[in-house]
Amino acid sequence: MNILITGAKGFVGRNLVENLKNIKSGKDRTHSDLRLGKIMEYDIDTPESKLEEYCRKADFVFHLAGVNRPKETDEKSRSDAYMNGNFGFSSKLLKLLEQCGNACPVMLASSVQAALTGRYAGSVYGKSKLAGEELFFQYGAETGAKILVYRFPNLFGKWCRPDYNSAVATFCNAIANDLEYTVNDQTTELELLYIDDLVHELMDALEGKEHRCVYPRNETYDGLVPVNDIKGRYCYVPITHKATLGEIIELLKRFKKMPETLVLPDIPTGSFAKKLYSAYLSYLPVQAVSYPVKMNVDQRGVFAELFKTERCGQVSINIANPGNVRGQHWHNSKWEIFMVVSGHGLIQERKIGTDPDTGRPYPVLSFEVTGEEMRAVQMLPGYTHNIINLSETEKLITVMWANEQFDSNHPDTFAEKVE
Repeated sequence: MNILITGAKGFVGRNLVENLKNIKSGKDRTHSDLRLGKIMEYDIDTPESKLEEYCRKADFVFHLAGVNRPKETDEKSRSDAYMNGNFGFSSKLLKLLEQCGNACPVMLASSVQAALTGRYAGSVYGKSKLAGEELFFQYGAETGAKILVYRFPNLFGKWCRPDYNSAVATFCNAIANDLEYTVNDQTTELELLYIDDLVHELMDALEGKEHRCVYPRNETYDGLVPVNDIKGRYCYVPITHKATLGEIIELLKRFKKMPETLVLPDIPTGSFAKKLYSAYLSYLPVQAVSYPVKMNVDQRGVFAELFKTERCGQVSINIANPGNVRGQHWHNSKWEIFMVVSGHGLIQERKIGTDPDTGRPYPVLSFEVTGEEMRAVQMLPGYTHNIINLSETEKLITVMWANEQFDSNHPDTFAEKVE
């Protein structure tokens, strides 16, 4: 299957092209049924003569090219620029496909603004997108080609251009790089589509598994909300998120502070916060990619907190000098997992108090551990524990997870030797 992508160097185009390459090379097996041939990239700097060749060879077309923010400032010039970029080039593309006798499936990247309702009523950009949609539907009716028209809401993710057509990209870039930014109304709510969710849907479309919908206008729906319908005229990405500008800014500020606080916000799988964090990181300046970690150093070695989480404790690293013993304490509720990643050590644990049946201390549990055969050992609540570096020459490096962040006011840590 040969794929033509117009607007291949744009935000969606770049992400789509790179993921298609991963599938073609076998690096990505999530769409293993796809058998990809040529990936034909067309953009503003591609020789125009290539377009006819690509239209002749294509088995599927992703039409992503368009004008989002023209340079013209007066309304008429902007309107003309939108029509030329969003309608004019589409006409040319479809005409070439028809001349080549190629009725392959064609996907069109449109916008929710094409609904021309709500805050988008009268949108010049929306009018140009709606004209493009109707052109594609007419082409499909005349040629029998499968048409997939997607009305995208606000997009965000890596490689999205700031100060262009994405508020999220603008805020990510500004906060990551300490630039000024303006929020007119923090209560404004956006519907947001993450680039990886979009690309996944486009891969589904290649496999003929696109999600179809309609945009009803009635007492319940305002023409902006897609409603699933397998016979629907339009297509949509089923996973989107809603967030206010204020919520977005607050999350980004917390991401910004992480190297100082070491606290990772709650980012559950599939959440908007998780996706926004990934997007934010892609805008970091070089000097912020790496940051120092506070090291607590004494004669025993080094202890450093790596990061903390809001719900799942913290991760630290301990470097013990040869012959050193660390720990020798117990906790009421706190529990930990130790994993030696380098060196040779011994982890010991003993239940606090004495066995009522024997009157003697409880037996010591011993776990010999090495970096060559990594093993996770749990430090049990109510058990005093230690870790001993058995080597006389090498340092013992241990990754430690605790189920809660360390609180100096309530450390829940009580000194007592294991034996």
